[in-house]
Amino acid sequence: MAAQRTMTFGVVVGNRGFFPDHLAKTGREEIISVLEAAGAKAVVLGPEDSKYGAVETYTESQKCAELFKKHGEEIDGIIITLPNFGEERGIVDAIRLSGLKVPVLVQATPDRSENMTIAVRRDSFCGKMSACNNLMQYGIPYSLTTLHTEGLNSSEFKSDLEWFSQVCRIVKGLKNLRIGAIGARPTAFNTVRYSERILETSGISVETLDLSEVFGRINKMKDSDDAAQAKLAAIKSYVTTAGIPDEALLKMAKLGAVIDGWMTQTHVTISAVQCWTSMEEYFGVVPCTIMSMMSNNLIPSACEVDVPGTLSMYMLALASGTPSALLDWNNNYGSHPDKCVCFHCSNLPKHFFKEVKMDYQEIIAGTVGKLNTFGTCVGRVKSGEMSYARFSTDDRRGVIRGYTGPGKFTDDPLDTFGGAGVAEIPQLQKLLKYICREGFEHHVAANFSDVSKAVHEAARYLGWESHYHPGLDD
Repeated sequence: MAAQRTMTFGVVVGNRGFFPDHLAKTGREEIISVLEAAGAKAVVLGPEDSKYGAVETYTESQKCAELFKKHGEEIDGIIITLPNFGEERGIVDAIRLSGLKVPVLVQATPDRSENMTIAVRRDSFCGKMSACNNLMQYGIPYSLTTLHTEGLNSSEFKSDLEWFSQVCRIVKGLKNLRIGAIGARPTAFNTVRYSERILETSGISVETLDLSEVFGRINKMKDSDDAAQAKLAAIKSYVTTAGIPDEALLKMAKLGAVIDGWMTQTHVTISAVQCWTSMEEYFGVVPCTIMSMMSNNLIPSACEVDVPGTLSMYMLALASGTPSALLDWNNNYGSHPDKCVCFHCSNLPKHFFKEVKMDYQEIIAGTVGKLNTFGTCVGRVKSGEMSYARFSTDDRRGVIRGYTGPGKFTDDPLDTFGGAGVAEIPQLQKLLKYICREGFEHHVAANFSDVSKAVHEAARYLGWESHYHPGLDD
């Protein structure tokens, strides 16, 4: 898994002449120190650019905007910090003039109740409302900290900064995203139909590749091809392959090499692949291990050409920096109303399992023959905190909508096949009714992390409808 990249934030330090402006000086120094401690970079005016490096006048707004433009490709999000009341017009003018369309976090530093003299009183409690009012007037979307005022060195702001970083990674990661749709949607799976045109309105493009082209490229590839042999070695080091025929492993390796090459050639980031049952009948393996390996490397790959499914996986992976899986909401778990079995055949990333081995696909082996179904990654999903998400195109209304929330995988006993785990979701029955009433798919993306609130917030910046289950406190 790749290391989480360094975040870069544009910082607007608010200041207003009626209030103690020495607070702007210390406030700027403090936000830079906090960001550096978090491993992030700050793009902010210096004291040589404006008084204490803060923004108050229109001229200072212009200077801040030019600085942000210069670093526009680097900046992931903007943080407004209010060490005192702040000049609301200067703050919003700086953002508007920069032209940046990135998430914005508004932070206000609290007063100390034991010391509220004219020399140190901040009034940022009040100034935050004015700043937000102006952001609303300018049509600039923004996010809020957990507490109305919170210190930059507080545990609350530390958590909020991590959450905001997750939001920014999602929004930036989906910008100009290209998704590979490999093969046609299986006829039996109407549930995963979607609109490329609606995705395109969010700057997300779909690049298609027919399975005939995949098989054709494989047929032209020699067994000794460097890419195929490298992929074969990667497969054997990724998962236990005892009992799997060498012929099947070589087929998987060639399939993986062809997909890797095509994705690189077409600048595709994530993928969704046709499986049932063309791959097995006409090629003789399942693509599960190849897809599992991609997902484990933070390059999500979903089955049944579920393009919105792999998009949902990617949102979670961008936020957490860890692999996502696509699962079926598949079975009840006894009579427990808040537990269910999540399952796939499976192509789950290795990160999801307690232990994993390669096997054959038991469900369709009876139809196409066991020898044509080798390549699944099977095992028990490990226990731990998780987030889930599902976003889809609503073709009737012309929007992208979805849901997300927190849960966990448990160690409850489960004796079954494929890749499966027991999930516990607060108020699960309420969620299931929402899924069914709203007509969402049976597929759901999952990730071992607590990033559902970041996914929900990022959807707002993307202009998508998002339902948070079981509900937000605020």
